[in-house]
Amino acid sequence: MQNNHLSAHQGPLPVEPGHRYGDTRQSASATGLVAPPALPPAAMALAPKHLNRPRPLLFAAAAMLFVFVFLPGSAATTFEYCNKRRGYPVKVSGVEVAPDPVVRGQPATFKISAYTDRNITKGKLVVDVAYFIFHVHSETHNLCDQISCPATGEFVLAGQHTLPSFTPPGSYTITMKLLGDSNKELTCISFGFSIGFITPNPII
Repeated sequence: MQNNHLSAHQGPLPVEPGHRYGDTRQSASATGLVAPPALPPAAMALAPKHLNRPRPLLFAAAAMLFVFVFLPGSAATTFEYCNKRRGYPVKVSGVEVAPDPVVRGQPATFKISAYTDRNITKGKLVVDVAYFIFHVHSETHNLCDQISCPATGEFVLAGQHTLPSFTPPGSYTITMKLLGDSNKELTCISFGFSIGFITPNPII
């Protein structure tokens, strides 16, 4: 007796409509196989998150991480020498203003890092402040009250000021001079800073 099960598979396999002969892909109805069910949401949650997260979100997250990690509380401020062709005995390496912008009614710190190969025993610090193009303030200090004299090598000029709450907001420019013997300029730089439009609410 001929085996009915074997005879049912003799000859070419039936090809379903839309299925090309020689294509190894077969439908579930032709192979008798059932497609695996989709993973439940709980199982998807266990999968590595980087496989499910869209790439644009990864770039956005990396950018935000860079902003929050690498932005300091104080800002390095661009400065320039009053006379770019002059070789000042005191070289300025950096200027920092914190916070930036400055907030009216709150302390603001100005820090100037400098270097010299001279031996400074006395001098004056002269500061002029301009509001846009208008000169609004000037002050002079004994240099040795600001740094330890005699000064040589690296040193830092740092001062903290609290601007009144009625100080106009906007852009300001500071010109700072260090004067030595006979008022000779040891260095002269200018840099800008801004005062924000927001004033902290008074505490009652």
